[in-house]
Amino acid sequence: MSQKNKKTYQKRPAREEERETTLYEGRNAVMELLRAGRTVDKLFVAPDQNGRMADIIALAKKSGAVVTQVDRRKLDAMSETGVHQGVIAQAAAHEYVSIDDILQVARDRGEQPLILVCDGLTDPHNLGAVIRSAETAGAHGVVIPKRRSVGLTATAAKASAGAIEHIGVARVTNLAAAIDELKENGVWVFGADAGGDKQLYEADFAGAAAIVIGSEGNGLSRIVHDKCDFIVSIPMKGKVNSLNASAAAAVLLYEAVRQRLGEERHG
Repeated sequence: MSQKNKKTYQKRPAREEERETTLYEGRNAVMELLRAGRTVDKLFVAPDQNGRMADIIALAKKSGAVVTQVDRRKLDAMSETGVHQGVIAQAAAHEYVSIDDILQVARDRGEQPLILVCDGLTDPHNLGAVIRSAETAGAHGVVIPKRRSVGLTATAAKASAGAIEHIGVARVTNLAAAIDELKENGVWVFGADAGGDKQLYEADFAGAAAIVIGSEGNGLSRIVHDKCDFIVSIPMKGKVNSLNASAAAAVLLYEAVRQRLGEERHG
């Protein structure tokens, strides 16, 4: 994606319950956190034998973070993901954006909105992978519900490989109402379900589109399913008849990318 697709989100102030310190673990996650200009309170690093932490340490010090060298066993004890790669940053919890913020990003880029909606993902690894796919596909934002869904935890941040710092995530009280808000703004809503009435290759993702991915076990909830304008399926040719949520999201998002690139070539 071109540089015009990059945007710094103007994030609303976090409510009191969101102003919690969280841990960002692993070289990619910490580096992207620092590159995004987020305030890092402390950086904990294990002794660096190969110089792989030099850039991270330099950037952290430049940003004013307190850098502390600690034994790897301390990092093991601190780690929430179990895969810290010798570095953990302590920073304010990730702040959520609004749906209007996401739509504004699309307007600023001069593009039709492309939004990913997650209907009840409970695995932070899946959410992080979904966010990573959405960011790399040039989507303008991700929408998740507050209830029966994982939020932007340290594990989700780690699984996103730093993408969480470059794409806005809206956390909404009522997912059905959020879908209505998208529709009111001219966005067509496509739900992914094995029983879809058309395959994803027959769907038109070139216009303003929101793609809805269901939960790991139950798929789309009934009310969200009924709110979608279209239900699309991914063709399955093997003996296993489903993909996990993050893989399904990537397939659908990149079909949207393919269609939009075609529109650009013929526009």
